[in-house]
Amino acid sequence: MSKTVALHTLGCKLNFSETSTLGRLLEQDGFVKKDFDEIADVYVINTCSVTENADKECRYLVRSIQRKAPEALVVITGCYAQLKPKEIAEIPGVDLVLGAAEKFNISQHLKEISKGDSTKICSCEIEDVNTFTASYSAGDRTRTFLKVQDGCDYTCAFCTIPMARGKSRSDNVESVVKNVERLATEGVKEIVLTGVNLGDFGKGLIVQRKHEENFFDLVKALDEVEGIERFRISSIEPNLLTNEIIEFVSNSKRFMPHFHIPLQSGSNKILGLMKRRYKRELYAERVGLIKTLMPHCCIGVDVIVGFPGETDEDFKETFDFLHSLDISYLHVFTYSERPNTDALDIKPVVPIETRNERNKQLRNLSYQKMQYFTQQHIGQTRKVLFEIQQKGNMMEGYSDNYIKITAPLKKEWANTVVDWAI
Repeated sequence: MSKTVALHTLGCKLNFSETSTLGRLLEQDGFVKKDFDEIADVYVINTCSVTENADKECRYLVRSIQRKAPEALVVITGCYAQLKPKEIAEIPGVDLVLGAAEKFNISQHLKEISKGDSTKICSCEIEDVNTFTASYSAGDRTRTFLKVQDGCDYTCAFCTIPMARGKSRSDNVESVVKNVERLATEGVKEIVLTGVNLGDFGKGLIVQRKHEENFFDLVKALDEVEGIERFRISSIEPNLLTNEIIEFVSNSKRFMPHFHIPLQSGSNKILGLMKRRYKRELYAERVGLIKTLMPHCCIGVDVIVGFPGETDEDFKETFDFLHSLDISYLHVFTYSERPNTDALDIKPVVPIETRNERNKQLRNLSYQKMQYFTQQHIGQTRKVLFEIQQKGNMMEGYSDNYIKITAPLKKEWANTVVDWAI
């Protein structure tokens, strides 16, 4: 009888694409996929470690598995598993911990363990992680997340990702195009390009570290691929989002008018402490060019509140800067201390209640920004791709410029681009 496996993702779109790939690898090896809330023989949790909550959530999930399926094998992989393998191995109920180099060898590792064995850790030093595995989500939703880059060479003061994922490395244009063509034959309508530092695309594997290709080369090549109607760029650093990329997207039929550009702080002082590679003036310049060429473009922003040293004046500078920018929504993160990061040495530490209050203020600003952005498009007809999943007698989709649309259920609209009056 076939063994069953249930998988769960914590964290980002990149993790989502990798979990989907792990699921396919296990299915090829004879496993039958189950939903995570069902009873299964094996549970795989692909973890994140960007915030403290992701660590806590992982522990909570393991406890819930212990209650419902005490005989099941529990496998933990992903960023938390690479950063703290011994800590995870000590969580009661965990059987296997797979670091960054071993996650895609999961089938082999499962053949070598049994419930009741002592917890097995398969992890190496992050410096030794030097391979790239293309991953994509498929069959799970209308949009597919396609991983084209991994790792990061930046050393931002708040971030553990380089320690969890290693040096920047990526696929090549030819290989990505082949994956996209395959997805087109499977009926995928929209692909979201993902990576840890997407704009750094083109760095080869560790042995060959030069850029022979770059992200703009990839964008141009994908724009020519028949069969995929829409591409989105998931998140790209402002210093790597070049004018030529913005200009190309403004004239593209396939790349959507939607950018997600991390800012992290609107204060140049705090950006310096964070070791970011740009100043707020460059960020404003990028937003200005996008809106000049594409007034209808949706722009999302990542921002961190409560970073060490952030005074009330620094936060006000960030708030006022974001308020003045023609952006559409914010992803607001409350700074949380991460081990082995440079931010731990920066003083003074911002009290938790102050961090939470600043988070609330920016989330309110985000709501206002999205309301205003949506209202600007009322009366327009935009192309909406409706999701396969339905919510009761309603369905949801996103316009080309990322306005969320809810409509009465019409099954024939699922995974179809429809002209919709906003």
